[in-house]
Amino acid sequence: MEQNLFILINSFAGKSGFLDFLAVFFASYFGYILLAAALYAIFSLSGWKAKIRQFSFSALTIILSWGILSEFIRFFYDKPRPFAILEVTKLINHSANGSFPSGHAAFFFALAFSIFAVNKKFGWYLTAGASAIGLARVFAGVHWPLDIAGGAAVAFFSFLIVEKYILNFKKVD
Repeated sequence: MEQNLFILINSFAGKSGFLDFLAVFFASYFGYILLAAALYAIFSLSGWKAKIRQFSFSALTIILSWGILSEFIRFFYDKPRPFAILEVTKLINHSANGSFPSGHAAFFFALAFSIFAVNKKFGWYLTAGASAIGLARVFAGVHWPLDIAGGAAVAFFSFLIVEKYILNFKKVD
């Protein structure tokens, strides 16, 4: 089923220069715009304590999601990328190993979820942007659909851990 969904999405690659351009842009470069937008959302908060707390919250969520949990999973489960086992239209270069979970999805969904905690509207925009990046990476032939879903799940789990156990501490008198 996952392979069929991948083939369906990737079947549009290489057919339209405009769609290929969009896929490469979203898969490789759009993340910089999302990161800048998230920083804008953080530094638009009033008060320096709120800014530092939100920046810390976002950074810790990303570190746990992308830097720790995703890498831990990849260490034990080295899923090959679609282009390593199928004849696909690959629009961007990437190593053939470590497909699950998607590091891009783990990073950008963690960013979106952490911003959602303080600004729901902006959080939804970032979640849509993270979804676009994920879809573009499947379209471009470097990820399976479940890699993206797995990255989003790792990001959400990381968000919950950081929110509940790391930054939701209470002062003890």
